[in-house]
Amino acid sequence: MSSAPGIAVIPVPIPYPFKYVNCYLLLGDGAVLVDCALDTPEARPALEAALAQHGLKFADLDRLVLTHHHPDHYGLAGLIEAEGVPVYLLDVELERGHPFWTQPEEMARAGLELFRRHGVPEEALSNLGREMEKTRSRVHPPKNPRTFRDGEVLELAGQRWRVVWTPGHADGHAMLLRESDGVLLAGDHVLERISPNIGVWAYSYPNPLGLYLESLEKAKGLEVSLALPGHYRPLRDFRGRIEELAAHHQERLDYLLGLMNGQPKTCWELSLKLFPGELNTAQRRFAWSETLAHLEYLLHAGRIRKETMGETIGYRL
Repeated sequence: MSSAPGIAVIPVPIPYPFKYVNCYLLLGDGAVLVDCALDTPEARPALEAALAQHGLKFADLDRLVLTHHHPDHYGLAGLIEAEGVPVYLLDVELERGHPFWTQPEEMARAGLELFRRHGVPEEALSNLGREMEKTRSRVHPPKNPRTFRDGEVLELAGQRWRVVWTPGHADGHAMLLRESDGVLLAGDHVLERISPNIGVWAYSYPNPLGLYLESLEKAKGLEVSLALPGHYRPLRDFRGRIEELAAHHQERLDYLLGLMNGQPKTCWELSLKLFPGELNTAQRRFAWSETLAHLEYLLHAGRIRKETMGETIGYRL
């Protein structure tokens, strides 16, 4: 996989359809790791072995920088911090994403209640609960994370990187732009082969798709020569890919409107039509959250209505 001067790409295996998360090792005046995978029997040794190729152990890192709080980017952060490495993330993500792992019982309860209110059946709920518990066992939140701010310039391994806040995929998702040559560490904001999951969760911003589309416009204004994403291959036509992603979501919105008629439907019902086919528990959860994000976008735009149907919520034209 091609990279850029002063950056080593470390693809780490993860137990998700992506198969790998791209962690980035910044080398120069010191060493800084950007993102860190999660604690599985495959991921942790793979990351340690890749660092060893550069003569490094976790304790040798100057910093660990996290693009966002999702487990495949954040899961090993607490273990690396325990080696004496300071962990950094966006101030918004400390407030809004980090608590997902530091307050697991409260977050799990709120998440299952949200699923229930939007029509997820009990059998699926119990599967979701087990899946979430399994993921939490692989995540070690940092105890004393430090923060940076949108627009701040960070000195990382002797390189200057500007922080770009791009909410949508996560409330506090951050990209890093090396303005000297236009290299962008894009996290999961813009990916090559798929659209990043844009979902509503228990404590997320209420209209994440609206924020994501605004963030795409913000990213489109950056001078980017090469985007290094959290999954899949580097992107050279960054703006072209942004236009494809924006068009994809517009098609999804139009298709979702076409599924709606005079009768209110739950998010669960609509997600089964928007994402048909056999999906495992984790994939079905993402399909549901993505459907809800599109429904809430249409609701905020005044194009559909929301109404209560007993203990569940329905959407209608």
